[in-house]
Amino acid sequence: MSETGNRLRKLLESQNFDPQNHVKQLSQQSDGDRDLQEHRQKIQNLADETAQNLKKNVYKNYRQFIETAKEISYLESEMYQLSHILTEQKSIMESITQALISTDKDETSKEMQAAFPKETEELKQRTLTSLLEKVEGGKNIMDTPGRHLVYNGDLVEFDVDNMSPIQKVHAFLMNDCLLIATWLPNRRGTVKYKYNALYDLESFAVVNVKDNPPMKDMFKILMFPDSRIFQAENSKIKKEWLEILDETKKNKVTKDRHKKEEEVPVSPVRAEVSTNPFDQEEEQQPAGEVEESVDLSLEWIQELPEDLDVCIAQRDFEGAVDLVDKLNEYLKEQPVNQRVKELRLKVEERLRQLSEVLVFELSPDRSLRGGPKATRRAVCQLIRLGQSTKACELFLKNRAAAVQTAIRQLRIEGATLLYIHKLCNIFFTSLLETAKEFEMDFAGNTGCYSAFVVWSKTTMRMFVDAFSKQVFDSKESLSTAAECVKKAKEHCQQLTEIGLDLTFTLQSLLVKDIKAALQSYNDIIIEATKHRNSEEMWRKMNLMTPEALTKLKDEMRSCGIASFDQYTGDDCWVNLSYTIVAFTKQMMSFLEEGLKLYFPELHMVLLESLREIILVAVQHVDYSLRCEQDPEKKAFIMQNASFLHDTVLPVVERRFEEGVGKPAKQLQDLRKSTRPVRINPDSTTSMV
Repeated sequence: MSETGNRLRKLLESQNFDPQNHVKQLSQQSDGDRDLQEHRQKIQNLADETAQNLKKNVYKNYRQFIETAKEISYLESEMYQLSHILTEQKSIMESITQALISTDKDETSKEMQAAFPKETEELKQRTLTSLLEKVEGGKNIMDTPGRHLVYNGDLVEFDVDNMSPIQKVHAFLMNDCLLIATWLPNRRGTVKYKYNALYDLESFAVVNVKDNPPMKDMFKILMFPDSRIFQAENSKIKKEWLEILDETKKNKVTKDRHKKEEEVPVSPVRAEVSTNPFDQEEEQQPAGEVEESVDLSLEWIQELPEDLDVCIAQRDFEGAVDLVDKLNEYLKEQPVNQRVKELRLKVEERLRQLSEVLVFELSPDRSLRGGPKATRRAVCQLIRLGQSTKACELFLKNRAAAVQTAIRQLRIEGATLLYIHKLCNIFFTSLLETAKEFEMDFAGNTGCYSAFVVWSKTTMRMFVDAFSKQVFDSKESLSTAAECVKKAKEHCQQLTEIGLDLTFTLQSLLVKDIKAALQSYNDIIIEATKHRNSEEMWRKMNLMTPEALTKLKDEMRSCGIASFDQYTGDDCWVNLSYTIVAFTKQMMSFLEEGLKLYFPELHMVLLESLREIILVAVQHVDYSLRCEQDPEKKAFIMQNASFLHDTVLPVVERRFEEGVGKPAKQLQDLRKSTRPVRINPDSTTSMV
């Protein structure tokens, strides 16, 4: 840049630059319009130079932008995994803290009980009765003998979905149940509350809710499949609720267990042996005594429903299924009685909730990151629960959504071949990983493999839609389309390593578009040949330079015409017409691209296209032979006809047979029917 340009740049870059003052000074100093035009040109040159430098910097740092974007994507994935791990660790730490608090609370309660005498049962019941008199519809709650009040207080209920306050409630915790009553807006005498719900202590689980201001001092009660969220007045009252609820639930379990252990079993009476066959029903009457022999007083069985609730809430799916397997193994050879049926009903309710959670884990609405391995946990647990069909269906839906998302996120590049290369890598890699994961997860469920084959064909249709839209709908050249189809076939062949062959499916989905592409290119070649024929002068080619002649020889040799040297003359002359040479190169190129696209369904399409193209050239030569009167030009035309018949057509037949695997009888018949015949030097010469 000149010194004047540097001064102008520094002036424009200065912080105190004022455009209006600059224009005024420039107008005063200029002698006329010419100075202003020169100054304008300098500013324009400076703007062009700045734009060029900016463009160079963008190109220079383009690779760094791409690498930075990739690193950000990887970092985002790692942060997501780290967040998930930290959440699980925090959940574990909270459960350990709650266990320690519970242990300390137990020890404190024992000390308090030793220091102070307990309230009598009658006093607790009188207290509960006096409180329930304030609850509308709560008179029948005291019908259960031994029921007394443990704790009560005001709470605020929040909506589970949008975390908005719903109503103010008063909770009554009793030794075997929890009563929720709502506040009455219009009080009637001593009645302050209205009965809302009564929950047995075994029917719900209590979960601490993390403080997230302004939402704080909350805890959740899970009554599967429903749940309710309550907010205490402060953190101290919330802590008391959590501790007393946990302690009361444990006391009830312990009391029930001791009560069952203290029950004296009835001594079985030995039935008399009867020879009367009609007494079989009477002999089966002691079955009730057999029911008492099933021991369900074990601590892990008593706490099993609650443990399942906790496992589901903490997303410990493996632990929940392990507990169910342990129970099934224990009850496998035990007789079925009423108590066992009740226990199984409670467990089945938890299993239904567990299945719903696992189904949600596999739903396409969840994050699709992590690949097929991310679904293994939920799939394996569903299979262990005997729901392999549902697991298979959800797994394949999840993977289909992942493949569709990956294809949509693929950026459409300017170069079609580059886009197809990326598309094939994404699709077939995902398909291969899905197949391997499917084989690993469903190894013992051979009945699911047919579903995977159907899913693979459906997913292949999704791939072909994106493929055809980019390759065929955009009217790419036949050579580009052939390379793209070849690339897709190569990737499809890689699936045979795992025993999955989708080549026929790919071909059947592409056959319509390939037929249209061949026909379109066939029409283009015919139109180009007719146009050259209309301008044909039947003159020898003069390539002017030896380099051009050498290049033409190499092109003909690559087309399979090894004897082209015999048609070259002295210096740079070729004893053939430009039209015939151009036709030969274009037709051989069409043949090679067509063979890349070839599969059996396209046999007749490719064959008929070649036949139509050849007939156009042959008919033009035949017409020229019949119409030409100059003997020298007739001889030259005859030489071109011999080149077509004796050199080009045999090469087309041989190359077609090599690419397809069988001879083309139609091309052989065409060559026989178009052989050039010279009757005598003075008569008309034509191709018969």
